[in-house]
Amino acid sequence: MATIMTPEFWLALSQIILINIVLSGDNAVVIALASRSLPPSQQKKAILFGSVGAIVLRVVLTFFAIYLLSLPYLKLVGAALLLWIGIGLLSGDDEGGDLEGHSNLFAAIKTIIVADLVMSLDNVIGVAAAAKGDIVLLVVGLVISIPLIIYGSTVILKLMNRFPIIITLGAGLLGWVAGEMAFSDPSIAGWAGSHHDLHLVLPVTGAV
Repeated sequence: MATIMTPEFWLALSQIILINIVLSGDNAVVIALASRSLPPSQQKKAILFGSVGAIVLRVVLTFFAIYLLSLPYLKLVGAALLLWIGIGLLSGDDEGGDLEGHSNLFAAIKTIIVADLVMSLDNVIGVAAAAKGDIVLLVVGLVISIPLIIYGSTVILKLMNRFPIIITLGAGLLGWVAGEMAFSDPSIAGWAGSHHDLHLVLPVTGAV
C-alpha cells in the first residue's frame, strides 16, 4: 500500500481522478436527463442524492469489477438495461405530469443510480487497475469524483433547458454506450473478433 507522502500515491490518485473525469461525462448526461422534468427545487436534490448513491454503489462494485466483467453475458444484460433507460428517458418528455414531485424525485434518483451503475462497469475497471489494490486510493479517488459528476450534471441540465435537442443527443449517447458494452461482452469475444466492423455498427445502431 502506497503511503500518502509518496509520489506513487499521488501518481495513482491522479490516474484515478483522470479516469473519472474522462469516463464520467456520459454519467453526467444521464443524471441531467433523469432530473430535467423535476421542479427546480428538486433537481439539485435528485442530482445530489442520485450521485452520492451511485458513487457508493460504484465503490462496492469496484471491489468485484474484475471478476464481474469476466462473466459471460453480463455486459449484454447491462447494454439491454441501458437501452431501456435511454428509451424511457427520451419518450418520457410529456409523461408523468400528474405524478407528485416527491414520487418523481425518488424515481429520478432510482434512474440515476441504476444508469450510473450500468454505465460505470468499464469505469471501475480502470479505477481498480490504477489503485492496484490500495483501498485508501480507491475510496479517495472515487469520493473526489462526486463533485465532478454533480457539477457536470448541473451544467448539462442548464444547457438542456436552453437547447432541448441535447435531450435527444443524450439519449443517443446512452444507446452508443450500450452498443459498445454489448460488443465487448466475453460471451461474443470470438465472434466479435472476426467481425471488426461491428465495433462501430453496434454503437451506431444503439444510438439510432
